[in-house]
Amino acid sequence: MAVAVYAGFTILQLRGLEEIQSRTIDRNRMDSLLLLRIQNNLNAIALAMRDMVDSTEPYGLTAWQGPFKRIRTDLADALAQEERYSPLEGGEARDGDQRRYLTTSVAQFWDALDRVFEQARAGDEAEARTVVRLSMQARQQSLTTAVARLLVSNNETEKDAAQRTREIYARVTRNVYLFLAAMLILILLTGLYIVQYNRRLFAEVEALAQSRSDLAQQLISMQENTFRSISRELHDEFGQILTAVGAMLHRTERQASESMRKDLREVQEIVQSTLEKVRSLSHALHPVVLDEVGFEGAVDTYLPLFEQRTGIQIRYEKSGDSRELDTNVSIHLYRIMQEALNNVARHAKSPRAVVRLQYQPASVVLEVEDDGVGFGKKQQSGLGLVSMRERGELLNGRVEFAAGHNGGALVRITVAHA
Repeated sequence: MAVAVYAGFTILQLRGLEEIQSRTIDRNRMDSLLLLRIQNNLNAIALAMRDMVDSTEPYGLTAWQGPFKRIRTDLADALAQEERYSPLEGGEARDGDQRRYLTTSVAQFWDALDRVFEQARAGDEAEARTVVRLSMQARQQSLTTAVARLLVSNNETEKDAAQRTREIYARVTRNVYLFLAAMLILILLTGLYIVQYNRRLFAEVEALAQSRSDLAQQLISMQENTFRSISRELHDEFGQILTAVGAMLHRTERQASESMRKDLREVQEIVQSTLEKVRSLSHALHPVVLDEVGFEGAVDTYLPLFEQRTGIQIRYEKSGDSRELDTNVSIHLYRIMQEALNNVARHAKSPRAVVRLQYQPASVVLEVEDDGVGFGKKQQSGLGLVSMRERGELLNGRVEFAAGHNGGALVRITVAHA
């Protein structure tokens, strides 16, 4: 809107300038040239009349009719054009009274001159010369004075037009500066508003991110607590029940007949297998060894079981000086390792995998790498990878999913640890 208003105002100013240029300055200059032409003709008349009254000239007065006829024709043409190009003011020619006076006086001058030539043809040249000297030269001076006034008027008009032009240029220049200042202020205000709006928006986003992080922390903590409770129930309650059932079956076997012992042994094997599965599930839900011997001990316990359960060969590499990790860091690193190895078993189609644990001066790095098919588009958006990212963010760490050295998948979690 500001640009449109400024452009419209500037166009109006330029149109006014164009009008001054075309209606005043150009017409005024053309009119001045025509007035100079008229003045030249009047000067030629003055010279001719001076020669007419000079008694030393051998020619009669009637001999000057030819030169005066040519001057009269040119003067009439100049007067006609001057009337057409005279500067306009309010739609009419300015200085109309002076121009009418000039036109009337010229007509009267030629009428008087015609009578002078008639008097000379009648033989009274002396009287005719006297009329020229006393009357005609005065009329010529009056005409010259009238033309001079019009030239002065045109000069004043040109000065006035130049002043108006300078005023228009000054207004346009001032408006340009005002427009630029207004636009700069508008841009500054808009920029400040955008900055404030973005700050509020980023603050809201940060608050939402913090709320999301807190919620994720609560959910994961609730999940771990639930897993711990279920694991304890499985290990303590169901484990003890299955152990008691096994003992009772063993005692019954000693008292049973030979035909029933075979069936009791099969039942004992089923109970023992179930007990092992319950213990394995309990360990998967919450490794008690993580609380007892720490993260490294839990890794040493979990990897052989995973290798035995899946048939995938696991190579474990540890570097750096071992140190005790925080319980929260240990459980999340352990869960990330579990999820990464489960992905190897479900998706990688790899017969082997490598688990690397690196203790660096200011961080701990855990890597799981396989020789399988690598990450696909579906895998990159899977829930397992999302869970690993969430756990990494909760530790203020960095989780990376990259291609392995042999074309497989590489999961790397880096956690700052003093």
